[in-house]
Amino acid sequence: MDEVVVVDYDLAWPTRFNEEKARILVALDGAMEGVVAIEHVGSTAVPGLAAKPIIDMMIGVHDLSAGERAVEPMASLGYEYLGENGIPDRLYFRKGNPRTHHVHMVRHGGEFWERHVLFRDLLRERPDIAARYGVLKKDLAIKHRTQRLEYTEAKSPFIEEALAKARRELKTPGAPRNPAPHA
Repeated sequence: MDEVVVVDYDLAWPTRFNEEKARILVALDGAMEGVVAIEHVGSTAVPGLAAKPIIDMMIGVHDLSAGERAVEPMASLGYEYLGENGIPDRLYFRKGNPRTHHVHMVRHGGEFWERHVLFRDLLRERPDIAARYGVLKKDLAIKHRTQRLEYTEAKSPFIEEALAKARRELKTPGAPRNPAPHA
């Protein structure tokens, strides 16, 4: 069973992201062209925010169809490839048992890319919103401990409201405003 566990922020998360990013860049070198950026997204990318202890990474590419060439190199790093896994225009990889990393390969500048970068940046710039989100996540993890999908869906209203706020406040969806040194 894949339990939902939310823990306090871990200062090691940025290092774990940077180490994995370096491994992925080496593995993908020569296997595919068009990797534009690799970003640390999700709650582990927000200093001080409680999170599931899984590093979420996003690989932005020019052409998602080229992403199929990443499957074998990612497998060599221990990643399981799950295709779109229910989200169109995304290639999804996961690693570890228990899980340690999620990798979302998407079109750089596309909707998925912009939403995730925008939400991360809002939480980094607005500790008050991040704190409320952390409390919500901890409460939902208790309520939906054995129901990962329900946990994720229950966060959606907060995320949508926060994204609307970010679009009003930041004025530039998807553009990092104050990226942390590890992003």
